[in-house]
Amino acid sequence: MSAEPQHPHTREVFYRRDRRSVRLARDFTREALTDWAVAERSDDVLLCVSELATNALLHGVPPGRGFGLRLALDGDGVLRVELHDSGPGAVRIPDPSPESEHGRGLLLVSVLADKWGVGERDPGKFVWCEFGVRN
Repeated sequence: MSAEPQHPHTREVFYRRDRRSVRLARDFTREALTDWAVAERSDDVLLCVSELATNALLHGVPPGRGFGLRLALDGDGVLRVELHDSGPGAVRIPDPSPESEHGRGLLLVSVLADKWGVGERDPGKFVWCEFGVRN
């Protein structure tokens, strides 16, 4: 007898281009983590959501548009965060000077997440990161 495949818990939401959207994305994520009983690494996840949402607003969301946030927790305890935007451009980790007040968001994501990357979509792109969590 084979076990049925476990389907991930998923949640998706869309936000308009508005500075309040970063807080709303963080709150949405916090609620999902609570509902899924994920406490491990929640601070890291919330910080990465904030950084990715901020980057989407600053660099990836053209006027009049927004960004999508997708969260998925699979049966193996891997939490995937995706930020989808419709803006052009490549995503890279900048090399900010020590005095710079900007440019560290993706660097934080690369350090805190187990994996991260960028995917293409039409139009735009999505930036994702994954965390091993125990639920």
